[in-house]
Amino acid sequence: MRKQRIYVDTSVIGGCLDPEFEVWSNGLIDDFRKERFRLVLSDVTAAEIERAPEPVRDIHEELVSIAELLPVTEEALDLLAAYENHSILSPRFRNDMLHIALATVAEVDVLVSWNFRHVVRLDKIQRFNGVNLELGYKTLAIYSPREVTTYEREDKD
Repeated sequence: MRKQRIYVDTSVIGGCLDPEFEVWSNGLIDDFRKERFRLVLSDVTAAEIERAPEPVRDIHEELVSIAELLPVTEEALDLLAAYENHSILSPRFRNDMLHIALATVAEVDVLVSWNFRHVVRLDKIQRFNGVNLELGYKTLAIYSPREVTTYEREDKD
């Protein structure tokens, strides 16, 4: 069976050290270490991580060694422009849209984020996927780590 390719945005890595999210972020990171899923990261994540605290940068550095890395491409930038033209998010949140564009163009199975304001939100997901379908792309599944990690399910499966 093919392993699902999961794109992780910066919030998931930062969540490893956040008391509210650490159980689920660390559970998902452990799933990647145990090769239950295939991790997908991007140049955007790397750029955002540069401004993060050192422990978050250390986690990212480890993950890069086991991840598929996506560069920012013209195709992804074109899709980003379409999201911008549809005013899905304000220009201030361009990187959030770029994460979604990169994951869409790469045809990952799932994008995972803790960003409930701009990414993991039904109305936004529907708008992003509306543009994706309009331009001939597949829809993108978007979830929080809590919905994706196998943490606490190992003994029950």
